[in-house]
Amino acid sequence: MMIIKKSMLLLLLPVIIMLSFATCMTQPKYGRLPRGERLDRIQSSPNYGDGAFQNQSTTNIMTTDKSWFRSSYEFLFNKVEEKRPGVSLPFIKTDLKQLNREDNVLIWMGHSSLFIQVDSVRFLIDPVLVTGSPVFFVNRAFAGTQVYSPDDIPDIDYLIITHDHFDHLDYKAVTALKDRIGKVICGLGVGEHFERWKFKAEDIIELDWNETTVLKGNIVLHALPARHYSGRGLFRMNKSLWVSYMIEALSANIYISGDSGYDTHLIDIAKEFPKIDLAVLENGQYDIDWRDIHFLPEDLEQAINDLNPTRILTVHNSKYALGKHSWKEPLEKISSASDRNSFALITPMIGEIVYLQDTNQKFSKWWE
Repeated sequence: MMIIKKSMLLLLLPVIIMLSFATCMTQPKYGRLPRGERLDRIQSSPNYGDGAFQNQSTTNIMTTDKSWFRSSYEFLFNKVEEKRPGVSLPFIKTDLKQLNREDNVLIWMGHSSLFIQVDSVRFLIDPVLVTGSPVFFVNRAFAGTQVYSPDDIPDIDYLIITHDHFDHLDYKAVTALKDRIGKVICGLGVGEHFERWKFKAEDIIELDWNETTVLKGNIVLHALPARHYSGRGLFRMNKSLWVSYMIEALSANIYISGDSGYDTHLIDIAKEFPKIDLAVLENGQYDIDWRDIHFLPEDLEQAINDLNPTRILTVHNSKYALGKHSWKEPLEKISSASDRNSFALITPMIGEIVYLQDTNQKFSKWWE
């Protein structure tokens, strides 16, 4: 009898796991798959095929012959020296609500989150201000990096989302900010999440690669290619589009790479936009296994050479331990590359004001 009961339990276990997973995925924070007219538009995109969005070049989540399981095991259990800082990181908490709207400024809020004012228009980029993970015990922020909360954010003209991964699209943050956001701008399919979260359809602007929209103050926003992937949960990969952006304003052209591996799209962007005043580029959470979807340090160096921006700010580092490197390695390596190549690298602390038109502004090597 005991053997029969154990056999029944083993047979039922996969069913129990699948039912638990299905129940979990119905929670609002996971968003919703595109449907209806939105799905029709997605399926007509030149960047969509075989039931998913495609990169411009063949892209593998794993670029080595390791299995996904082995790579995940190494990430979780292999020891990495200084994977997390031993002390609280320094910061400057600028009061965003007291900023003069006439000032052209950028404030990095940690990881890939940015507050930008240009030509009196306010942008909020990928604001992960509450949690960068669907579960509380994963992806803990470093001490000293959880500086800003939704309560610190003033009214925003445009919320811009590069892609729907949890460390770029924070459900709790964007829903808390809903009444202070004018318009949401995102890649095709991402708007489905926002509609599920009770954002009005008329306040969502979804763009395909190489589409543009004219914003307040005659600012033109260009949605441009990146090389990455998307998805908020298993079996939802690449159902929405990952995007890089160019904010083309009278005062400054600002390029935001989003998460991306290196590819020729960067050369094409440089040809289309020969003047880039500031390039905000991914730098961190990389590994040789993930080279197609995240810049390695040498790929970042090549991207800067391709784009030839006036100044460079690197993000996607110094808040979470999502890669197989020490927490400060990305900044150490780009700083060394900058010294070798005379890149105009800027290195603000979290919360420190960057004046977009002051190319002589100096910053410390605060990670040292």
